[in-house]
Amino acid sequence: MKAAIPKETAEGETRVAAVPDTVAKLRAGGIEVWVQAGAGQGAHFSDELYRQAGATVTYELGDLYANADIVLRVQPPAEGELGALPPGSVLICMLQAHLHPQLLESLATADITAFAMERLPRISRAQPMDVLSSQASIAGYKAALLGADHLDKILPMQMTAAGTLAPARALILGAGVAGLQAIATARRLGAVVEAFDVRSAVREEVQSLGAKFINVEVEAAEGAGGYAREQSKEQLQRQQDLLTERVAAADIVISTASIPGRSAPTLITTDMVTAMRKGSVIVDVAADTGGNCECSVPGEVITFDDVVIVAIKDLARLVPHHASLTYSRNLSNLVLSLMHEGEFTIDLDDEVVDAICVTHKGELRYGG
Repeated sequence: MKAAIPKETAEGETRVAAVPDTVAKLRAGGIEVWVQAGAGQGAHFSDELYRQAGATVTYELGDLYANADIVLRVQPPAEGELGALPPGSVLICMLQAHLHPQLLESLATADITAFAMERLPRISRAQPMDVLSSQASIAGYKAALLGADHLDKILPMQMTAAGTLAPARALILGAGVAGLQAIATARRLGAVVEAFDVRSAVREEVQSLGAKFINVEVEAAEGAGGYAREQSKEQLQRQQDLLTERVAAADIVISTASIPGRSAPTLITTDMVTAMRKGSVIVDVAADTGGNCECSVPGEVITFDDVVIVAIKDLARLVPHHASLTYSRNLSNLVLSLMHEGEFTIDLDDEVVDAICVTHKGELRYGG
């Protein structure tokens, strides 16, 4: 078995799908690993480290993909790269299948079996492979740091000879993996933290981290796998009305609410932004899927009515070393779990494989 790890081509992508540590694990599992030269540069893993781990490092894309059985990536391949993938090979990455229907058709036509890691089911057996959780945790940490960096205040209370400085107030919208990490990080930095989530089941987790859970009386909205489900327009309006006061009182708002396969819900309206104190900060972690703030410009940092709005996409890539380390472990755990007697087995009766396999044997298994 041969696994190929190409250099990521997406603009701004700094992560890599395998690090020297996971190369060694894959090789121990009977898999030959080839890495494109410079693939780990953005995450500060040198070619020499890959060689020391037992990988073959090549500059030629043709050599990298020749006879490859498995291709491991972070982002989807560019259309121009598809012709280099060997027919019958398995592509494993964060495909964002619902955003790339044309790419899925091209993969099916090219006889590439594609695994979309963002579709991994939230079951106990799949936790070691959960790329969304591993990357969301890092994104939540980085969001808190970005909020602190852009704020015109310090976060902790400080007693000085010139008087006492009150602690900053942080509001976290969405208490999933990213939100909980944002809460924990903001608390460690000294902020007073409040959090809101439509899933009442997360109340104890929020409180265990030292944050106050905002009790907004709307219908609980927990969907399959523990993710939030989409709410009605009436529920969203009720929610926004009740959150307006809390947003206005916050120095930093970190919004992390997302729904798998859907556009991010709007939680912060333009009116809510204009009601915030001048110099406040919004960090929109959901920028990848449109953002939770009406004023966000996905991919950019802007100032709207003297409020800084940080809508950088895919925050985990700003912490590339650890993001690559955790992501690559997720992928290697998946690959090794599907290795049987030296062969990579695709069993569509396996609920994990069935969920993530979006193209197989020339057919589309996911419609968008």
